[in-house]
This record gives sequence, structure tokens and C-alpha cells, in this order.
Amino acid sequence: MIHTSFPMLTIRGRQLLPIIQGGMGVGISGHRLAGAVAREGAVGTIASVDLRRLYPDIMQRLRKCNDPKVHSAANIEALDREIRAAHEIAPDGFVAVNVMRALSNYAELVVQACKSGANAIVSGAGLPFDLPELTEKFKNVALIPILSEERGVRAVLKKWMRKGRLPDAIVIEHPRYAGGHLGATRMEEVNDPKFDFGRVLEEIRRVFQELGIAIGSIPLIPAGGINSFQKLKELFDMGAAGAQIGTPFAVTEECDAHPNFKKVLAEAGPKDIVTFMSAAGLPARAVLTPWLKNYLAKENKLRAKASPECSQCPSRLECLAHCGFKDGNPAAGQFCIETQLAAAQRGNIQQGLFFRGSESLPFGAEIRKVRELLEVLLTRRSLTTAVQGA
Repeated sequence: MIHTSFPMLTIRGRQLLPIIQGGMGVGISGHRLAGAVAREGAVGTIASVDLRRLYPDIMQRLRKCNDPKVHSAANIEALDREIRAAHEIAPDGFVAVNVMRALSNYAELVVQACKSGANAIVSGAGLPFDLPELTEKFKNVALIPILSEERGVRAVLKKWMRKGRLPDAIVIEHPRYAGGHLGATRMEEVNDPKFDFGRVLEEIRRVFQELGIAIGSIPLIPAGGINSFQKLKELFDMGAAGAQIGTPFAVTEECDAHPNFKKVLAEAGPKDIVTFMSAAGLPARAVLTPWLKNYLAKENKLRAKASPECSQCPSRLECLAHCGFKDGNPAAGQFCIETQLAAAQRGNIQQGLFFRGSESLPFGAEIRKVRELLEVLLTRRSLTTAVQGA
């Protein structure tokens, strides 16, 4: 195991490297990435959304099927395969599954993840008030909500405490830096200083005191823009117990993504990264590739024409419980998010939607191994030393 310069992260009695690899769908953080991270002693995370895309045999079976229930069942089957495959790579590793609260089959995915041997459920894109009930039969599975501010943390803690459960850790996501769907509900909130880590961590500690929760008993894990040992050190100095990191893992050799996906993320500069409104009704951040550039040019017209009377789900998957495109909601994005993310997963640079965080990558445009990334983040080794020791 890597000898970190920071304290270990304790979850459910397990001593882990203080890094949670972020969940990235569709098919970006699957069993290869999660298994590789877990094998090194950190938390590897499988993103549960639309994993059927990783299995040609399942996709062949679904080729002429338009029944959303059959597609949903196929994703459940694929999730089971992915969790078991990750544990084959890391038999003693800690494998989490990220299940977005916004998914239409959220509850089924949570239960299947537990049945298949997930060590933790990580849940964001909504307040997972019902997570304790869904996992009641799986007492050893850690529960980790992703939240962004004191208000959401307070609401989840109060609701869960009434059910006799506390989170095993809380991920605090900063909308200004994170990739994919962001913790803010409106575009104008994304850069609000109310989400700054120092402020939120202090506010949460006050909530703990008010509710009688011992400071330090629930690890607080900032997420968004954490790309160096120095940034991690600053967070530990603020009282954090670790960090959740996504984009730097998306460009590792072991990541399940297509090489083109890694290339797009690794080569994107600050001017290439934009924030826009997703079909999920949440702000999102991605690389300004041809499809997204074309969509944003006509977004206002599409949203003005949106109407519940002419809504439909083109993929027949109905992946989101609430989809601006499917529901004809002009407040949300007007595109099929599953179609565009699936194109990115296949490496289609022209048509894909490539989610990415805002900050630079530890190795620039290079594609490097998971172990090298963890060493650079967790030790005082320089990038040069990491290269020489690789």
C-alpha cells in the first residue's frame, strides 16, 4: 500500500487511503477503474448509471427492445457483473457504487449494489432521504451522501437520525469546480461563496454540535477541483478527512473510458470547459466538444419550444425520474443525456457529451497509472520523482 503523508480514512472500521474515486457515468468508472483504485487501498467507485453499455451481449439482446423495464433490468444485471469483476481485481478492496438519486430505478440499483457485494453506496443528485430504509437488510454497507452545503447536510442528518442511522461519511461537493452534475440547483448559484470548503466544513461542524454528533465521528470529504498534494493538505488543515476526486482518475490508464474520452478530457484547457443546464434539471460541467457547442447555440430556441404536450423519451430507457427533454420542461436541458453520454463512452468526439471538472490535471495531457496518481496526491513525491519511480 502507498504510504500516505495524511491520516488514513476510517469507514466502517476499515483503514483506507483518504481518497474516494468519484463515480463517473456512463461507463467511465466501471470495474477496471474501481478495482484498480480499491486494490491500492483507496475507495474505488462504480457509477451505476447505464452499465449495460459495457456489455456487447446485453446490448445485442436489447437491440430491438423498447420496453424501459427490460432495459432497467439489463442495467441491474450489468451492475452485478461490474461489482463482482471489481472485487476480482481487488478481493480485499473497498468498492463503492455511486447511485444518483435522480435515476428512475435508483431504489433497485441501491438494493442490487448491496446484494452484489458493494462496500458502500454513494448517492448525490438529490437528497437521499430513503437510503437507510433501502439498505436496512445490509447493515455492513456504508452510506455516503453527496451534498454541497449546510442546509442539505442538516436535512439529511435530521431525517436519518429519526431512523436511527448516521452517514458513514459525507462528501461535500463544490459546484464551482466539480465535473458532471453539480450540487447547485440553479446556474447563478454555481459560483456562490456559500459552497466554499472552509465555510461549509465549519458550518457542518456547528450542525454536528447542535445535533449532538461528535466532531470527527463522520468523515467529511470535499470534492471538486482537488488535483494536488498541496490542495489536499489545505483541506486536511481545515478538518477534512479525505477527498473525492473524479476527473484525474478518468484519464488514468485503468479507467474504463474509451481512449478518445481520455484524450478529450486531458487536452481540454480552461476555455474549453463550460457550465450549462442538464436535462436532469441541474447545472453540469463538460468539455465544449462539437455536439455541445452546437446544442448551446440553439438551446434558447429549444427551451422556448419545450412543452409537456410533445414530450417523449427517444431512447425508451427513461433513465431519469425527471428529465427536461422527456417531460417537456423548459427549465431544464432539451437533449437526451443518455444518448450523448453513451456517444462519449464509445469515444465519439463529434456527438459525445464529455463531463469534466474545471481544474488542471496532475499530469497535464499525459495518461498515467492509478498508482502514480495516488502517489502524487498523497505523498510529497514530485511529479518528476513519480515518473522515475514508475
